Amino acid sequence: MKYLLVMGLVLVVFWIWRHNRETERGDAAPARQPAPQKQGTAVTEIVACEVCGVHLPKTEALIGNKGVYCSDAHRRQAEQAL
Repeated sequence: MKYLLVMGLVLVVFWIWRHNRETERGDAAPARQPAPQKQGTAVTEIVACEVCGVHLPKTEALIGNKGVYCSDAHRRQAEQAL
């Protein structure tokens, strides 16, 4: 048991020493950065339905007089309330 404790302590000290050495040299892994977008991919704008609040891509939304809607029924419902 004593040898396992000593071995663990040696490994922790070695890891800390090596980590500090790499950081000083600048070889440490860079901080996480967002993955770059592939060329040719477009970002889709997300909108919320004015009636129920469901979020959907703007390309799939129906545009009415008072805003954007997720379905024709919600568009009609909002426009009848005028």
